[in-house]
Amino acid sequence: MAHTTASLEMPASADRVWQLIGGFNSLPDWLPFIPHSELSEGGRMRHLKTADGHTIVERLEAFDEKGRSYSYSIVEAPFPARDYLATISVQGVADTDRSLVTWSGSFSPVGVSEDEIVRLFHGIYEEGLLTLAEGLQAHARNMAGN
Repeated sequence: MAHTTASLEMPASADRVWQLIGGFNSLPDWLPFIPHSELSEGGRMRHLKTADGHTIVERLEAFDEKGRSYSYSIVEAPFPARDYLATISVQGVADTDRSLVTWSGSFSPVGVSEDEIVRLFHGIYEEGLLTLAEGLQAHARNMAGN
């Protein structure tokens, strides 16, 4: 089983970041390459549409509001992987108004090397976190300008 983790410090408090990304249906709010998400099964499944038209179906496996984290598995996706389980978590950075967001996952490659599948998911996690940080910075600039 392969594994990768990406973490990035965010220019906002852990509570603010969790408010934005903590909902299982919130990906379209901060991740441009997922413009659509629809919940089913009482909020335990999300059906995502990617910017290029692919469908991804994910199941919520664990949710910890107080600990600011959730884990999900992939039920259906165009990725060459199986046994996928990922976690997104938000932690405060001591004595600052900043936070650390970590996105990690484990998975087994299907038809590709372990290195290839690690690079794929690590790239998705890193790009997603960079996009989140940029959005939070832009929001902070807009608030400072008002």
